[in-house]
Amino acid sequence: MLNSRNILVWSLLLCPIPLFTAALAEAQTTAGAPSGTQPPVAYASVSELNGILSQLQETAKNMQSDLEKTRIERWKTDGATKRQTLATVESIQRNLQSGLPETIAQLNNSPEDLGASFKLYRNLVVLYDYFGSVVENAGAFGSKDEVQSLSNDMSGLESARRMFGERMQKLTASKEDELTRLRAQVKTLTAAPPPPPKKIVVDDTEPPKKPAPAKRKVTKPNPPGIPANTPPSAAPAK
Repeated sequence: MLNSRNILVWSLLLCPIPLFTAALAEAQTTAGAPSGTQPPVAYASVSELNGILSQLQETAKNMQSDLEKTRIERWKTDGATKRQTLATVESIQRNLQSGLPETIAQLNNSPEDLGASFKLYRNLVVLYDYFGSVVENAGAFGSKDEVQSLSNDMSGLESARRMFGERMQKLTASKEDELTRLRAQVKTLTAAPPPPPKKIVVDDTEPPKKPAPAKRKVTKPNPPGIPANTPPSAAPAK
């Protein structure tokens, strides 16, 4: 189970993620790695999460069934306690039918997502507190069967919450190490000298002029009746 210090660490970790994600993308691009790609999640991590979520879903199913069987209106207590307990049960059922499955689906799509993990753990903490009040009232005013079934559900919920809390502690340590590496990588990138400017060679030498083309001599044709080789003086007078 996470303590207050670990929850604070998670809250702090969630804030700088976009900045360091952008820095990581820049670092990967600089190193030649394709940008926008996410590192694959280890099989052991996915297997661990699937085991926890499977137990949690089974517990949630049993909780819904046992809450429907609980006859709070028959409890030997005052009307205010009955109304308050019924309202709490309705809130728990809405969470089990809508809120919890939605959060589990988000985590299935991204098993090591910090936001989704923290959201699920916070949901389990609130669910545990509300369900605990119902179990406590059942022990005081309900039947033995109701107390037994709800207590079993409480144990299953506590087990899932504990295992998921331990998983989050490991994820916290892993993400802290990752952020430390990112900080060092960003520091290295910002401290590196800029690349030298490229030299631009300008050739201002005037290219040689091309020689003017030679004029071709055009021979005019002789008038009709004069042979081509006859000199001008030999031409007959008109």
